Amino acid sequence: MTDPCNIAAALPRLARERPDQVAMRCPGRNGRYDITLTYAQLDARSDAIAAGLAQRGIGGGTRTVVMLRPTPEFFLTMFALFKAGGVPVLVDPGIDKRALRQCLDEAQPQAFIGIPLAHAARTVLGWAKSASLHVTTAARPWLADATLAQVERDGAGCGAQLADTQPDAIAAILFTSGSTGVPKGVVYRHRHFAAQVAMLRDAFGIEAGGVDMPTFPPFALFDPALGLTSIIPDMDPTRPARADPRKLLRAIDRFGIDQLFGSPALMAVLARHGTPLPSLRRVTSAGAPVPADVVATMRALLPDDARFWTPYGATECLPVSVIEGHELVATRERSEQGAGTCVGRPVPPNDVRIISIRDDAIVAWDDALQVKPGQVGEITVAGPTTTDRYFNRDAATALAKIREPREGDVRIVHRMGDLGYFDGDGRLWFCGRKSQRVVIDATTTLCTEQVEPVFNRHPDVQRTALVGIGPRGAQQAVLCVELRAGIGKDQHPRIADELRHLGDGFVHTAKVDTFLFHRRFPVDIRHNAKIGREQLATWASRQLRTRRA
Repeated sequence: MTDPCNIAAALPRLARERPDQVAMRCPGRNGRYDITLTYAQLDARSDAIAAGLAQRGIGGGTRTVVMLRPTPEFFLTMFALFKAGGVPVLVDPGIDKRALRQCLDEAQPQAFIGIPLAHAARTVLGWAKSASLHVTTAARPWLADATLAQVERDGAGCGAQLADTQPDAIAAILFTSGSTGVPKGVVYRHRHFAAQVAMLRDAFGIEAGGVDMPTFPPFALFDPALGLTSIIPDMDPTRPARADPRKLLRAIDRFGIDQLFGSPALMAVLARHGTPLPSLRRVTSAGAPVPADVVATMRALLPDDARFWTPYGATECLPVSVIEGHELVATRERSEQGAGTCVGRPVPPNDVRIISIRDDAIVAWDDALQVKPGQVGEITVAGPTTTDRYFNRDAATALAKIREPREGDVRIVHRMGDLGYFDGDGRLWFCGRKSQRVVIDATTTLCTEQVEPVFNRHPDVQRTALVGIGPRGAQQAVLCVELRAGIGKDQHPRIADELRHLGDGFVHTAKVDTFLFHRRFPVDIRHNAKIGREQLATWASRQLRTRRA
């Protein structure tokens, strides 16, 4: 008899095979890692919570908002919901509160599990009014029907819990970061999680028994399925750029961590700190393009046999492609000349194709949609982790998904919303978000990742952001500039002249001749890496109107 298609199905097996192996360690008070769960404990306690939830009506298909910090309660609850066949709904609590309420309304949850602060916000702000059952992590059921501890006690002794979930059954609703618009709820089916585990294992050569530090909590859910031990970092996962590198390094050294996952912002923190990382054998960074200088510095801090990976993908489909650090560094010069950012080769068995740039829906696939080799277009992917819809967002689904008849069936092709191309060696290059392209006229379209690296070479520049002002097709290209710390406003005219000279060296960047200096760019809450170019465009428009007045 085979196990159900369920990411939690690995727990009973691991509890039998290696009951005493630590599944995860979490920091307690004063940063001490005194909270530990073995595989046997993770399996037994998540069984108890699953049974207790089922007694309260949370079972197959029950959409359940989960608003918990990255503590044992989060992981126990998530695995309990998977075992019960429930549908966790994850929304980043750091997004705009109005957007968060909209996300929760769209998800139409039937239950809400959260920390006391989440329940207070739910009550005051009217979140998730459709939820009829509320569970809190507080010691008492304040603003809730039960505490998580009560749920676990009620389910203790009920035995193994693992619903017979089918591959196409909905496993979770995961909201996007909303870095380029209102977050959308991506419908994950159990087969999507199973495929992600297999593709990540094969792409990165992950073997059971390793010790991982996943600094983005949802990624820790993959670790038990991969037989890894998770060390949950002592940091605020919504602010990786502010992580204390000393705390991370102490944990890496103490527990012999050999694998690390983090956003580019976190990698920059470790790179700046400059302390060697001798125990690490695999480092993975995703969420946005990783600057080549950060990759080069990190590789110098790692052992010679360690590997630095940068996967490319999105909530809707992950992983799509992957590139190793040495190849990313090797393509740096081309990036600084306007080629875009190389994101490597597609991860098998993904089928990645480039189609012509258009903003309307495409109902059915046609090979004529594809552009010529080397031409920039929209990146599409079809594969085992390609999700098929957004929850309660039919219009967004129509814009992002293409139906492709194939061998008597229909597969879904996801439009990434990213622009890119394949080079002559079969490598995929990322050129920027489609929605953030600047269309100056019928013959000139500028892509953020082909423009910004040219200007980012300036020694006084921290980073830049290309935005378009005016209607698409007749936009003015404006480069917003964030300078390195300590550079005063009196230097702005000189730097603007030098940036203009840099841009003159290439045909496409010569179109950029307006430079605005911004104190600190807005970035996405999830990875602290994606620049909020839409916000910068609004700011730049105001600045230009003020200049003209």
